[in-house]
Amino acid sequence: MELGLKNKVAVVTGSGKGIGLAVARGLAREGVHLMLCARDGKQVARNAAALRRTYRVKAVGLPVDVTRLEEIERLVDEVSRTFGGADILINNAGTGTEETVLTAPDEKWQYFWDLHVMAAVRLARGLIPLMHRRGGGVILDNASICAKQPMGHEPIYNVTKAALMMFSKCLSLEAIKYNVRVNCVNPGMIQTIAWENAARKITRGTPVSWRKWLKDYAKQHAPIGRFASPEELADFMVFLCSDRASYCVGSAYYVDGGWLNVVA
Repeated sequence: MELGLKNKVAVVTGSGKGIGLAVARGLAREGVHLMLCARDGKQVARNAAALRRTYRVKAVGLPVDVTRLEEIERLVDEVSRTFGGADILINNAGTGTEETVLTAPDEKWQYFWDLHVMAAVRLARGLIPLMHRRGGGVILDNASICAKQPMGHEPIYNVTKAALMMFSKCLSLEAIKYNVRVNCVNPGMIQTIAWENAARKITRGTPVSWRKWLKDYAKQHAPIGRFASPEELADFMVFLCSDRASYCVGSAYYVDGGWLNVVA
């Protein structure tokens, strides 16, 4: 299927590993040039070099902490200087939390608000004018099934991802007049390093292996009975960036193997 993405420019946050890196690879496979960013500058530089070698696209890796306004402004300036703008923004930077509402300090709430919500706000503010000058663009916000169906151990994650989903809807209404399509993706169980590390922690000192714990967890919660790979999610996200998804605006898509227990 021709996706119409060749020679587009994409900014992918949190692209050092996991979902962000898988999306970057999927876009590069379609001929998209890339600005990769994460806090680990050495890792995104290595990822960019690998994408250049494998897919013959332009790819730059930039160390960026998206919780900091000045670093987002530096990222936007670098995108403008290096590529003349952007056509695609993947707001993927984020991570799970572990706390209770009654004990989590304000500082932790603020950090994850900046990471999961304000980063998307600030990047939209910086990049939509550049997209508009190029004729339009696409923004995908990577939220979570937890935006709708919370997990009890991570209230901050649940709340901030729900806010990100609502932000996506609000932004979609404002940005479409600039021919910028905004959508939200709410993944379920995607087998990332974070899930694997959590399984290792839970099974430490028990006779159950972390791999078996993940397998059993998926069978218990997801009708499909397994975790997805980052690449499976990335394939869907790449499609949403494409011309083939040109009528998709302001929606939240659950990629969860049937885990969501309500009608979305």
